[in-house]
Amino acid sequence: MPIRRNPTIYEINTWPWLAALSKRLKRPVQLSTIPNEIVDELASAHLDAIWLMGVWERSAPARQIALRHPDLQTEYRRALPDLQPEQVVGSPYAVHRYVVDAHLGGPEGLAAFRAQLSQRGISLILDYVPNHVAVDHPWTRECPACFVPGKESDLTDQPGYYFRVEGEAGRPGAIFAHGRDPYFPAWTDTAQIDAFSAEVRRQTQGLLMDIARQCDGVRCDMAMLMVNRVFAHTWGRSRMPTREFWEDVIPTIKQLRPDFIFMAEVYWDMEADLQALGFDYTYDKRLYDRLLHESPVTVRDHLLAVSVFQRRLVRFIENHDEGRAVSAFGLERSMAAATLSATLPGAKLFHEGQFEGHTLKLPVQLGERPAEQPNRAVQTFYRTLLAALAQAPYHEGAFMMLGIHPIVGEDPSHYNLFAWAWALNEDWRMVVVNYSGGPAKGRVFLPRPDFAGSAVWMFQDGFNPAERLLRNGDDLLTSGLPLELPAYGVRLFTMTRT
Repeated sequence: MPIRRNPTIYEINTWPWLAALSKRLKRPVQLSTIPNEIVDELASAHLDAIWLMGVWERSAPARQIALRHPDLQTEYRRALPDLQPEQVVGSPYAVHRYVVDAHLGGPEGLAAFRAQLSQRGISLILDYVPNHVAVDHPWTRECPACFVPGKESDLTDQPGYYFRVEGEAGRPGAIFAHGRDPYFPAWTDTAQIDAFSAEVRRQTQGLLMDIARQCDGVRCDMAMLMVNRVFAHTWGRSRMPTREFWEDVIPTIKQLRPDFIFMAEVYWDMEADLQALGFDYTYDKRLYDRLLHESPVTVRDHLLAVSVFQRRLVRFIENHDEGRAVSAFGLERSMAAATLSATLPGAKLFHEGQFEGHTLKLPVQLGERPAEQPNRAVQTFYRTLLAALAQAPYHEGAFMMLGIHPIVGEDPSHYNLFAWAWALNEDWRMVVVNYSGGPAKGRVFLPRPDFAGSAVWMFQDGFNPAERLLRNGDDLLTSGLPLELPAYGVRLFTMTRT
């Protein structure tokens, strides 16, 4: 199913989501037995796609590693103070096999849920982890050429970075590296794929063809780790293939499924690199970091990138790797950041629990989550934002940044205001955000030709429909629309000629 431009994507942590549904409905729920009313609830958020995170078969050895990991124990008990061993199900990013886990309903369950989504016009996105698999993945026995090899000395010289596969009939098996990126310790529940291996690239093509039969797109974990120069740096390789891993993989799938979506988790300012290698969308982690840690000036600079690049970014203020938005940003700033990021060009990624204002970040190794009461103010906010985002101008319209000037004198508070418009024929929408902890005011200028004349125009805010601003068209062209917003205030205007 094709995904429309500037899509709205919703990430669901599948295992704890089904556990929560089972408690809510007082019966076991798998992907094949999700009631239609639950799917209707999802559809009511005007979603274009759902990313079911963590559907693939979990690894038993990886679960044991997760159970013993001392640092993770602290995170687990922060989320679940009365933690029970069965609540630790292992990392979804240590994949045993790319088969839907039987606990979740298996391949048949996924197909049933996908059909429910398709009936409502919602696409399905699943995970693909190119850099590593679980330590007990079948490839570790069947395809030794698929992995970064190790030596006997590596087991003693670099403990925690290499492991030995269990061999046949009790004999010692091959030694492989654990998966890692160059800046952190190894993930000891994983085996490192060799990105330069021709056999890996061939196997990956077949694997992704199989995944593509089950969904409409993949979110590729840590996709930049497979780029030739990154992999060579990480593993000390002096010779590189003439072609990139993704150049060998993505076109093969696109030939069969032109509308299939490749979304890259990517860091280190490598977004443009991954887009050039064929990815439809790449994470915009830089915007997230700037919204959380930096000034409006750097956020504005970030938004000056060329439009073709911006349209292929994934905007977010929360996902399973980041802290909950309300906790990280604070309540009011989280809603301002959500409005700002979600109304820009590109994909908009939201996280299960974000619409309810959940505050607790759940470790991905857990199969259950604590109950949290929804924040009514947050729910009301997202209901309004999502309804606005569903409108055609935000998907099919032209995007334009708007100029902002002081209202009077040298008041600099207008520098904290962001404003842009989406225009589709005569349907114009305007977004204004005060991204600061104090009031801000300024004049917003819209280059709308049909303002010319004496007609009066009405600006109605979606967050406060009772607030209606009336302005003469000629005045709008010459003096702009004067606005004053409170700290972290937001406006979603529609414009109509009265």
